[in-house]
Amino acid sequence: MHVLYKSLILGMASSIQGLAMTFFLFPHLIPSGGAASMSVLFNYLLDTPFSVTLWVLNAGLLLAAAKWLGKSSVIWTLFCVSITSVTIDFLTPYITEPLNPVLLDLLLGAVVFGIGVGILFRMGASSGGMDILALIISKARGSAPGRTLFYINGSLLLLTGVVVDWKVIVYAVICQMIGTRMIDLIYKLDVKILVEKYKIHY
Repeated sequence: MHVLYKSLILGMASSIQGLAMTFFLFPHLIPSGGAASMSVLFNYLLDTPFSVTLWVLNAGLLLAAAKWLGKSSVIWTLFCVSITSVTIDFLTPYITEPLNPVLLDLLLGAVVFGIGVGILFRMGASSGGMDILALIISKARGSAPGRTLFYINGSLLLLTGVVVDWKVIVYAVICQMIGTRMIDLIYKLDVKILVEKYKIHY
């Protein structure tokens, strides 16, 4: 029963993440991370749907990193990535223009995005992204994954800023700052009672 409950919570969190990206961030071409930067670039240059790029990129990276993450982690992450992509694909046709001024959408998007990802982390899953590629490279080269991830996301963000708009870099940094604060806040919440009640295993 705990598997079904975990699926529902992860599905909800993944939908929240997709909602934040579709409603608030993507209309302004603001990426929430490295994988999102790729989706923004492909959408801007080739008009490729955001959801397609996100799913293909994450699925490919997950399959490549299966031996490092473990099958269970890969399955849950692929599940979350799929729900996020479906949510984005379903909602995108209804969002033809930004809902609010860019700074307001940036604030709302970062907070909602952080809540969604925070729940995923709290439940022992992840939203995929370039952290998978960073892990593969760090394992192969024996380097620190954090520094590798910084170089990957930094390069992709810089490329997005050059191709799309330099303001994207500033907005993305602000999004990361707010989003990561929300992630930490959600991750540190006391869920001991919830875990004991539903016998959830992380």
